[in-house]
Amino acid sequence: MRGYGAFAWYYDELTENVSYQKRADYFLQLIEKFGSSGPIVLDLACGTGSLSMELAQRGCDVIGVDASEDMLSVAQEKAMEHPEWDILYLCQSMTELDLFGTVDTTICALDSINHLTDPRQVQQTFQKVSLFTAPGGLFLFDANTPYKHREVLGNSCYIYEFDDLFCAWQNFFEEATCTVTVQLDFFSEENGHYIREQEYIVERAYTQEELSQWLEQAGFELLAVYGEDSLDPPAPDCQRWIFAARKK
Repeated sequence: MRGYGAFAWYYDELTENVSYQKRADYFLQLIEKFGSSGPIVLDLACGTGSLSMELAQRGCDVIGVDASEDMLSVAQEKAMEHPEWDILYLCQSMTELDLFGTVDTTICALDSINHLTDPRQVQQTFQKVSLFTAPGGLFLFDANTPYKHREVLGNSCYIYEFDDLFCAWQNFFEEATCTVTVQLDFFSEENGHYIREQEYIVERAYTQEELSQWLEQAGFELLAVYGEDSLDPPAPDCQRWIFAARKK
């Protein structure tokens, strides 16, 4: 729930392997599969707005919400190149969502739910999404699995090199809460010198049972849980779950 100052400006480079076009098509496929009452889509924890723009390009009326002013600054800059899409960006935390009315579908992607490291935050977020979702509306979100936190992220380290950026990525795993703390050290070149900036991100993995129970308590009917970006049941070594739920 922090500002992600340095991270915001490097986020698009670090996630260049993510196909937002395919992700948008996938979520729209789920909307068509389960049906939705209208075109208003909330992109919850929208970050730098890449998914918001893809959804808007496909005809959705998009509201992008994020707690980071820095992330939204990047999103606004990108949106200025396509004013015809008319995306509304709001600076709000997931746990304190407050819209002007209801939406037809909420999408929360790229493990944003995992950034809520207290179960009460997840429950509060689900309650807020329920409050601002029209009856029969959809809530679609993904979540990193406990398997990914233990077996893939764990205590691993990564190095990323770009033309003007060097990033050292270190993970620190805590078994008791299935939490991964990510330390990011950015080195960017300026006037022949390297400037170092550091960010910390913490993500927690929850079980399917926990997430399903909290959805039910918030007034949603669980429709399906898929593995990765598919319509298949999750495998034991699945790294990302996709949840589809309907507002009762």
